[in-house]
Amino acid sequence: MAKRIDVADLNIYYGDFRAVADVTMAVEPRTVMAFIGPSGCGKSTYLRALNRMHEVIPGARVEGKVTMDGVDLYAPEVDPVSVRRQVGMVFQRPNPFPTMSIAENALAGIRLNNRRLSKSDAAGIVEQSLQSANLWNEVKDRLDRPGSSLSGGQQQRLCIARAIAVKPQVLLMDEPCSALDPISTLAIEDLIAELKSEYTIVIVTHNMQQAARVSDRTAFFNIAGSGQPGRLVEVDDTAKMFSTPSEKSTEDYISGRFG
Repeated sequence: MAKRIDVADLNIYYGDFRAVADVTMAVEPRTVMAFIGPSGCGKSTYLRALNRMHEVIPGARVEGKVTMDGVDLYAPEVDPVSVRRQVGMVFQRPNPFPTMSIAENALAGIRLNNRRLSKSDAAGIVEQSLQSANLWNEVKDRLDRPGSSLSGGQQQRLCIARAIAVKPQVLLMDEPCSALDPISTLAIEDLIAELKSEYTIVIVTHNMQQAARVSDRTAFFNIAGSGQPGRLVEVDDTAKMFSTPSEKSTEDYISGRFG
């Protein structure tokens, strides 16, 4: 089941430095939310806070609240690993495990969770996750080849297959197309449109056209200057954001005046 995310008064720190300040927003289930804004404004930091990935950096911490269908993801008794199981992540550069086969890459997340699988169960999960990532027909005859043997766009879809094999409720994507050619980018965008029927999806993108194409709602982040924290300027339906944004800085960014 896709889940709703609610964020209230979130501040994200690296040591004493506040990287993101006072963010409050909701992400509805089965929608695509795009984060846009200039480099260094905290979009990716904020994205990683939604599944506690930023905690792998020493000294990183948050203040405020992130809940998923009412469950506080930062409550003391909540295991960060279980959060990351429910809130999957796809990174900027395709990162299949180079020594693993295509099939083993698709199963990697499940194996990490110590699930013992029969051969037939494993085969079923591989097929289902690769089908879901629109990759099955391209790789079904070479599942034992290394994941690194695929093209960049195929590798990214393999990483998406790996993320959805563990059946998360939310999928976070940090500029998933920035390293890809236009044809591969289109394939990923088509895939996002299909996946939102089952998942809540949040995507960071520097590509304004991509945000306009794939998302239902858009959040614009900005930064007042070097050393200042990133802040959420506004969040709205994508069509409205790109036609009549409420804030002048949003309009300036979308129209290419800065950033």
